[in-house]
Amino acid sequence: MVLATVGAGVVAFLVFAAVLRQPVLSAPRYGGARASAEVLRQHVDFLAKSVLPRSAAHPENLDRAAAYIADAFRRAGAEVVEQPFRARGRVSRNVIARFGPRDARQPLLVVGAHYDAFGETGALPGADDNASGTAGLLELARILRDSNVHAPVELVAFTTEEPPFFGSEEMGSAVHAASLAGRPVRGMISLEMIGVFSGEQTWPSPLFAWLYTDRSDFIAVAGGWSDRALARQVKRGIRGVGGVDVYSFSGARELSDASDQRSHWARGWTAVIVTDTEYLRNPRYHTNRDTAETLDYALMARVVDGVANAVITSADR
Repeated sequence: MVLATVGAGVVAFLVFAAVLRQPVLSAPRYGGARASAEVLRQHVDFLAKSVLPRSAAHPENLDRAAAYIADAFRRAGAEVVEQPFRARGRVSRNVIARFGPRDARQPLLVVGAHYDAFGETGALPGADDNASGTAGLLELARILRDSNVHAPVELVAFTTEEPPFFGSEEMGSAVHAASLAGRPVRGMISLEMIGVFSGEQTWPSPLFAWLYTDRSDFIAVAGGWSDRALARQVKRGIRGVGGVDVYSFSGARELSDASDQRSHWARGWTAVIVTDTEYLRNPRYHTNRDTAETLDYALMARVVDGVANAVITSADR
């Protein structure tokens, strides 16, 4: 009886772990263009050093960042659209790169990253948060230039993600999501802090420490239970490229809502975050020590390759 009870408990735990981690059994191979670690470094250097600080209190720097992003998107051959809006009385702008068919009846895939940085405690470089995600978005555009994408894809560099805008309708991602009302959207992928792969990996509870790993050399894909298919799709894409470990979480959205995907959830769409686990790993989060020199550009490049793999193979389907 005791053995049966223990066995049932073990089985229940394994099922619970599988539900949260969503294991994948296959991964599409990727033979396309590869992200460049050196180009990623150049993008992060510009954003974290040349336009310091990138906070809403310095709109001239955000304008320079937006112009840089738009130029990189154009060089990647995208149709580029700037989306101006007012936040706290100032004009801010999202920058959108469009790939694939221009048929608004086809479901759209959005990949986004915010290019502004936290600035309420001073002039912070924001290299991991979130120059890393923005750099990844720009390299993703270059990869898509050389790919025949068969479904509509928008790459969106959002602004006003950081406080005092976070969680409000003045978030750039909320403005962009509202602009898609009435259009079919097949999913959104948020690139949020993808550059740190060293240091101590902490977790919000001992349960997560049991389910995952204490190493800090992986990338995470997280979303709600209803986002699990997209999480598996992105996870398969990253695994198919290789070079970096990937784990996923599919559970309560409240445990992974600290970025732009929340704006797309609010519209009823599927969305996931791709992240190095943010403040759970990076002790330099929202400090002046979040510098370009602390990022691992080789592993960042493999993450970008994996997201590209997921985007391209999902469009092919």
